[in-house]
Amino acid sequence: MRAGELAAVRVRLEEFASEVFAPLVRRDWLEKGQLYLRGLLLDGRRKSMQPMAERLGVDHQRLQQFMTSSTWPVEEVRARLAWRAVAVVRPEVWVVDDTGFPKDGKASPGVARQYSGTLGKVGNCQIGVSVHAASDTASCPLSWRLFLPAAWDGHDAEARRQACRIPDTVHHRPKWQLALDMLDELAATGLRPAALVADTGYGANADFRRGLDERGLAYVLQVKGEMTAHREDVVPHQPDYGGLGPRPLPRYRTRPVSLREHVLAAGRGSGRTVTWRKGSKAAMSSHFVLLRVRLAGRRPKPAANGTIPLSWLIAQWPEGEEEPVKYWISNLPANIPAKDLVRLAKARWRIEHDYRELKTALGLDHFEGRSFTGWHRHVTLVTAAHLFLTELRRSPKAPARA
Repeated sequence: MRAGELAAVRVRLEEFASEVFAPLVRRDWLEKGQLYLRGLLLDGRRKSMQPMAERLGVDHQRLQQFMTSSTWPVEEVRARLAWRAVAVVRPEVWVVDDTGFPKDGKASPGVARQYSGTLGKVGNCQIGVSVHAASDTASCPLSWRLFLPAAWDGHDAEARRQACRIPDTVHHRPKWQLALDMLDELAATGLRPAALVADTGYGANADFRRGLDERGLAYVLQVKGEMTAHREDVVPHQPDYGGLGPRPLPRYRTRPVSLREHVLAAGRGSGRTVTWRKGSKAAMSSHFVLLRVRLAGRRPKPAANGTIPLSWLIAQWPEGEEEPVKYWISNLPANIPAKDLVRLAKARWRIEHDYRELKTALGLDHFEGRSFTGWHRHVTLVTAAHLFLTELRRSPKAPARA
């Protein structure tokens, strides 16, 4: 935002900041939080602390101290932002994903040579995992975690960990587990998704899917066609029981086949054309085949009778293609309409929209500090700036509350 535009919404910004920064009980914390928020919103090429301070006309040490060495409770601010975001966005789904933060050197917390979808290759970067609330018309992050590669654990990493002030309780955890941690944290505040969506990096992970099942969360997850499953009508075989010891569980004797084979066997003609979103120029639609299958491999825990739960298999098979181009699985009920299943499967696009705006307009990846806590504070305050802009777009003329 230009200086004049920011001045025009000053009252609304102050009201917004006083609400989301209410846990900042010290007056200087509140003032610095509002200052940092204004710095993120104000136009400028870089949104690291020194350039922001120059544009704001303040000493950058004020921002530095607030982000790295003060003790304000970032978790409480994050929870207030999440509640407000859900009320504003009214999400149909939550989206889980991760994004890269390219870095020079080895001093930033969590930095390593690792694959980044942002770079499209292996590069020196940090990876942030996030959960977003999303509808067709709006979306906003709810929580963030910095991924620590395994190289940041152990004796060899002690000096780097101390320099970055990484707590002794924080160690390497897979990205899917960080996502579950965030879902648990949000659930503890009373927030749960109607459904969760994610790409193949998460959908193909059996531990992540089981974690969602154990938490009673509905999902539509993109997967690879190589994943295997049994047909809907296949039943487990009950082994002979001699009366000694525990009765053996029924087992499936048929060989599971890939999701791709299931869809090819059903044929493209078994599907239908589904429109999942009406764009500004043309409706977004494609041909889909929807089947009921029983996932094999590291599947959900079977029922007492050995039956594997049924899942939806959703395959996008556009005209002119010899086979499907995308696959999803879902634990949603059998009676859900096909258009709703497809719309949810396609809802992940909003997170890419968020990442683009968070980085290009609000400096998500501009943080130059080397503090683990500072990184989480920065992404939380960037989230606050993004939510404020989302509120302006949804009610641009709404007056601020008294």
